[in-house]
Amino acid sequence: MYKKLIPCIYLYKGNAVKGFSDSTILDTNPAALGKFYGDNGADELIVYDLSEGDAEHEEALDIIKDICSETEIPVIGAGNVHRMEDIKKLLYAGCKKAALNYSKEGNIEITEEVSLKFGKDKIVTCISDVREITDNLELLEACVGELILVKERCIKEAIAVSTLPMIVSVPEVSLDKILELLSKDNICGISGYAINENAKELPAVKMLCQTNGIPVNTYSAKITWDELKLNSDGHIPVVVQDYKTDEVLMVAYMNEEAYNKTLETGKMTYYSRSRDELWVKGETSGHYQYVKALTADCDKDTILAQVSQIGAACHTGAHSCFFNEIMRKEYEENNPLRVFEKVFAVIQDRKIHPKEGSYTNYLFDKGIDKILKKLGEEATEIVIAAKNPNSNEIKYEISDFLYHMMVLMAEKGVTWEEITSELARR
Repeated sequence: MYKKLIPCIYLYKGNAVKGFSDSTILDTNPAALGKFYGDNGADELIVYDLSEGDAEHEEALDIIKDICSETEIPVIGAGNVHRMEDIKKLLYAGCKKAALNYSKEGNIEITEEVSLKFGKDKIVTCISDVREITDNLELLEACVGELILVKERCIKEAIAVSTLPMIVSVPEVSLDKILELLSKDNICGISGYAINENAKELPAVKMLCQTNGIPVNTYSAKITWDELKLNSDGHIPVVVQDYKTDEVLMVAYMNEEAYNKTLETGKMTYYSRSRDELWVKGETSGHYQYVKALTADCDKDTILAQVSQIGAACHTGAHSCFFNEIMRKEYEENNPLRVFEKVFAVIQDRKIHPKEGSYTNYLFDKGIDKILKKLGEEATEIVIAAKNPNSNEIKYEISDFLYHMMVLMAEKGVTWEEITSELARR
């Protein structure tokens, strides 16, 4: 197991603010801030919902959903929990874990219920006073996966009374203090202002941790540079692929320094043969490529890099460098997700640009009740077709159902990416 560096977002009135009692706005786009943290080496993210009232809380949940979608690292949702339903809403919004606030008696009372319902590994507790641990130690050990110590003053006492994994929230502190805390056996992560303020330097902090024998999650290579087969110039070609869509984005080259720099920073770094220098993709344009995976081919003479692409990969402004078609033979696209995306794109276009005589526009014009009625009818048709020994009929009925389901998705603003992300989380 490795020790984690965990930034946090304090969410108030739609903005990321400085802290629990400081409403100074740090970012008006919390989802973009969450993505920034994830792209720069954070291991997890804690989002504290500081909203007031039910309406504001529902708006905050929508923002948390966006944060979970954009961030690409596990999110812990905390704040505004009063009953089991609130935990469910946080988890359904995409949070990997949800937090109970033990300074509120009602949160203590529902601990066992939410743990049995969702699993101990999905429940954490926020602790501000060591008595919240000592008074409920048996309950915590049975029902909770981790503790978040939100007050620095209770760290020493908490470590003494419990062996549960603890995330400690600390103000601005020295690197020596971070190393000291992470060296403690049951401190599994550091969060708070100290991490937020050093978000750009997290890879360097992790390197320092490694140097001091503290296990952290880094981009460590299973294949060393010496094991790769290089071309006559001492370089290796890199084919770059969008990790979400599998689209090939570009081809570039690495030398040993670029290879090591990529592993050190998590940002794709290449060697420019024409300029005879290293270049970090996106350093001038902001269109960074964040590493998801590096894989060598069978001969170890080419690297496939799967990346999270920010903006366009091509200097022309195109998403991919590969857009000059040489030839194309007509064929049917059978990749399931691409087919779904293509059909869904047509449905979305019909909603924006209505076409006379279009059945899709007929459904949109009739509204949600008509769409739901048709979806229910198609679901019934699937059940009837399933009783038929001929499998062709069920194939047709499922296709009809999926089409009507995509009309509903377009009507409600739900995308395939959101659906597949939810399925992947399950």
